[in-house]
Amino acid sequence: MPEGHVIHRLASIFQADFAGHGVSVSSPQGRFAEEAARLDGSTLTGAEAVGKHLFIDFDVPDPHRIHIHLGLIGKLGFTPVTDPVGQVRLRIVSGGQAADLRGPQWCRLVTDEQYEKVFADSGPDPLRTDADPSRGLARIQRSGKSIAALLMDQRVAAGVGNIFRAEVLFRHGIDPMTPGRDIDEATWRMLWDDLVGLMAVALERGRIDTVAPEHGPEAQDRPPRVDAHGGEVYVYRRAGQPCLVCGTQVSTMMLEGRNLYWCSRCQQSHAASD
Repeated sequence: MPEGHVIHRLASIFQADFAGHGVSVSSPQGRFAEEAARLDGSTLTGAEAVGKHLFIDFDVPDPHRIHIHLGLIGKLGFTPVTDPVGQVRLRIVSGGQAADLRGPQWCRLVTDEQYEKVFADSGPDPLRTDADPSRGLARIQRSGKSIAALLMDQRVAAGVGNIFRAEVLFRHGIDPMTPGRDIDEATWRMLWDDLVGLMAVALERGRIDTVAPEHGPEAQDRPPRVDAHGGEVYVYRRAGQPCLVCGTQVSTMMLEGRNLYWCSRCQQSHAASD
């Protein structure tokens, strides 16, 4: 499932290339045909993301906003206008550019009330300037679940997924099994601030890089990592390989249906002050 920076990147493309222009909206697959007909010929007025939710606005009466969640298999890509290929749920065309959506978990036209509920139900998003990280901390400190599990809860930190979860905990030496109620404000603020920085870099580069220069390929005389999920990382999808810092084999386990990765030697702390 794409992490939050991917959705923000899609929103920024819509904002830069489509906003303010009249658009053609269609559903070649047919499953969004009625809603597409309502929006066809309107002006796309803007796009934004919160966590893994993408919203696209049009200048028609309410409901005037498409809500997209890509889920596990959804894809949204931008291409020159040609005949649609495959099962395209939604196509938005501006000039010679087409945005084609395939296989989303959600693609629906929502009212202002439904839009506001998605925001209310989402946790703070590290990529939004209006985020209030204290909302995430409040939920963490009420829970006996592990911080590793809680970081995947979109009500704690919207947009954070498996990669950012594993990497931010490693970067600060936090034991992923630390109960949420043992995470103090200083520790949460440390993790939050790092997520803000890491996700901003991922948004800019279009890939996730979390490794400090001193642990990078050139400094360690090793080949660059090759993985479709991102760039240089410390532990994510590196199970059984040596930790880039201490050499201990990276551990993995299944946690609430997702693979968790960590270094048992580097990650023994429970708090920022440890």
